[in-house]
Amino acid sequence: MELLFWLAVGLILYTYFIYPILLFVFSGLNQALSDTRYLWRRHQRRSIRLEELPAVSVVIAAYNEESCIEQRILNLLALDYPKDKLTIYVGSDGSSDRTADILRSLEISALNAQIFEVNRGKMSVLNDLMALVEDDIVILSDANTHFEKDAVSNLVRHFESPDVGAVCGELHLVDPASGENKDSIYWRYEQVLKFHESRLGALLGANGAIYAIRKSLFQPLPANTIVDDYQIVMNVARQNYRTLYDPEAVAIEEVAPDLSSEEGRRVRIGLGNYQALFSMHWALNPLLGWRFFTYISHKVCRWFVPHLMIVALLVNMVLITDPLYLVLFLTQVAFYILAFRGIRANKENKPVATPIALMSFFVSMNFALLCGFYRYFGSNVQGSWQRTTR
Repeated sequence: MELLFWLAVGLILYTYFIYPILLFVFSGLNQALSDTRYLWRRHQRRSIRLEELPAVSVVIAAYNEESCIEQRILNLLALDYPKDKLTIYVGSDGSSDRTADILRSLEISALNAQIFEVNRGKMSVLNDLMALVEDDIVILSDANTHFEKDAVSNLVRHFESPDVGAVCGELHLVDPASGENKDSIYWRYEQVLKFHESRLGALLGANGAIYAIRKSLFQPLPANTIVDDYQIVMNVARQNYRTLYDPEAVAIEEVAPDLSSEEGRRVRIGLGNYQALFSMHWALNPLLGWRFFTYISHKVCRWFVPHLMIVALLVNMVLITDPLYLVLFLTQVAFYILAFRGIRANKENKPVATPIALMSFFVSMNFALLCGFYRYFGSNVQGSWQRTTR
């Protein structure tokens, strides 16, 4: 029983603390070797000139986005990318608000609006829109996202290298009332991991708000796919193309107003994670090298942390007669009490101290994962979607 307890605790510590340290070390060594090879071979580092920028298509699947869809399109038209090289594809997925009417009213030559009367789910819309795209480079985004002026240029510059298949940008979350950046410590922690995984050529998926792929590498996915951004980019990697992360390609999005508004979205993402895990067996191949290392360490272990938390608590209860395990049990109980108090305070829009906020986020995130796991095995996974409050 003691072995089982420490195995559960060890895996939790590994995925959140030990893996990042190993990743930083391996990333640093890999970068040092890369820089040494560059200096030794003296290869010229090229940059893309404005007249060489390729034609690009931006693809957006929208559902009930009347509050932001027009501003989103105007934002794309205001980018510093050449207007004659930018085409926008927007699909309204059976929207029940004015999204379709707004799209029909916009007389913009660069806009290709597709109005779908029935809500079939995001992946179905993306499959249809991608079939219409003619450009070699496609940028996928969301209707509620705002691009910085140079976002597209920064994404596209990497495709000068023929072995690059996908590039993920960086998403900044802002408070809708104040406009202040509300990136949490955990969000920044994830961005750091992405940066170093990209250095190893083992970036895992992308953020759906801002990423680009080669059209030729896109593989249509089943209609009930939940985490489409993750699976689309992983399929690019499966075809032996590099997937990169560019923190200078910035998108901005409003954060949900409170923790409760995020709960449904997190459960759905959790469901999608397990859907991806059980449908992407190829990623479990040790011969993939760095990608296998990052996938197991960052994704697979992380997805089973809620199960490991339950194991650690239950086994700890059995071992409670030992003074050491009594202290560990009381520590766990105190941790969960503080976390649930933080969750309650957040739902009531009360201020929460940073350490308690982190505990609350950790527990709520893993509870959502557990709910997603249950839903994956206990329900028929559908591709239809709900708009997140923002």
